[in-house]
This record gives sequence, structure tokens and C-alpha cells, in this order.
Amino acid sequence: MHRNVIWSPLSEIDLENTLTYLQKNWNDQVVNNFLDNIENLIEQIAKNPKQFPLINKKRKVRKCVITKHNTIFYRVHKGSVELLRIFDNRQNPQKRKYE
Repeated sequence: MHRNVIWSPLSEIDLENTLTYLQKNWNDQVVNNFLDNIENLIEQIAKNPKQFPLINKKRKVRKCVITKHNTIFYRVHKGSVELLRIFDNRQNPQKRKYE
């Protein structure tokens, strides 16, 4: 079953910040590769959301590593997947808030 993907406001901000950083410090090819990776992984998550590890049982949060620097955190609902964060792994883990 292919689920709908819902972007939380925080995940949208995270993506925007990451793309801004990449555009400032790298080049268009790096930005495009990053976007392709995210697009492919989100498609995989939508098709089979339970393939990635559950890291918070209470909140039902799963994680999917995009690159060694970035991770998608998401939650599975009945007919949808909610993208909670696109977290920069170099940040302090205490900053990783899902809501």
C-alpha cells in the first residue's frame, strides 16, 4: 500500500535550511543529488514505511538515514506517513524535537 506523505512544518524548514546550506557551500550538482536521494527515500518510505528502524516506541518514530550528515525522522499513520524532521546529524541530539 502506497501511503500519502505529509510534511510537518519543521521538516519543511529543515529541508529549506539544508538546501540553503548546500547552495551556499557546495554546488548545484550536490543540491540535486541530495534532492534525488530524499525523493527516492521518501518514495521507499511511502511504499514500505516499516522497513526503517523504530527509534522511539512511545511516539512511534522511525528513522531513515539520507546521508551520513542527514536523517529523516517520520511517523506512520493508517493511510499516511508524516515526515517529522530532516535532521542534521552534526547538531546536538538534544535539539532533535519531533513536534
